[in-house]
Amino acid sequence: MSGRLAGKVAIVVGAGQTPGDTIGNGRATAVLFAREGARVLAVDRRLDSAEETVAMIRAEGGLAAALEADATREADCAAFVAECVQRFGRIDVLHNNVGIGGGDAPPTHVREEAWDRILAVNLKSVVFPCKHALPVMREQKGGAITNVSSIAAICVTPAVAYKTSKAGINAYTQTLALGNAKYGVRANVIMPGLMETPMAIEGLSQELGIAKEKLIAQRHAAVPLGGRMGTAWDVAWAAVFLASDEARFITGVMLPVDGGQSARVG
Repeated sequence: MSGRLAGKVAIVVGAGQTPGDTIGNGRATAVLFAREGARVLAVDRRLDSAEETVAMIRAEGGLAAALEADATREADCAAFVAECVQRFGRIDVLHNNVGIGGGDAPPTHVREEAWDRILAVNLKSVVFPCKHALPVMREQKGGAITNVSSIAAICVTPAVAYKTSKAGINAYTQTLALGNAKYGVRANVIMPGLMETPMAIEGLSQELGIAKEKLIAQRHAAVPLGGRMGTAWDVAWAAVFLASDEARFITGVMLPVDGGQSARVG
């Protein structure tokens, strides 16, 4: 690889993944960060899954460590930020990749417990890691934060809690970008479209009671570019760019990685 992140230290929150046939966004991002020269702290609420990611990185000669944490708990977020500084001395990149959508419904059917759970997980897992990483980045006078949202934030979907939470991530990141620009800290959003990841395929097929093959075919057909879903590597390459110095003049951006799906909004 080209060393686009050489010398940088990155925290990937949600670096494990749901078991499945393909690779997830967080794991792919952690692997590519390491391939491009970053030292990676792989954080996940499932330590065994984070350790699998770290094993992949180390097998390729990269440097990474795994840490168990629940990114919806502020104390856990403060702890993994402190651990990263203690272990690596700094934080150059914070990549927030945690998100859920199971149990969601249209406006007239959404349940209070599903609403509360989805908004809490999807928003707290961005807000609290940023809260504790920002003082470190401000002191360094530099850093890059990337929050993973979804094109659901700007496209029509019946999943009302998921959509609202992802739109909230976009709005929060704009505030983050402008409020921290004077410190040299950048903040951007990646909005994935339909991706062939374990959470999307194995998770949805089980929740909806649809065979994986049928679900995959339906999702492929909905993508304008090439008639195929993207993969976690597509999200990960966008994350590498936004974390790198190539994007040094880019902040407050919501980048769709969606094969043209969100272009239909216009």
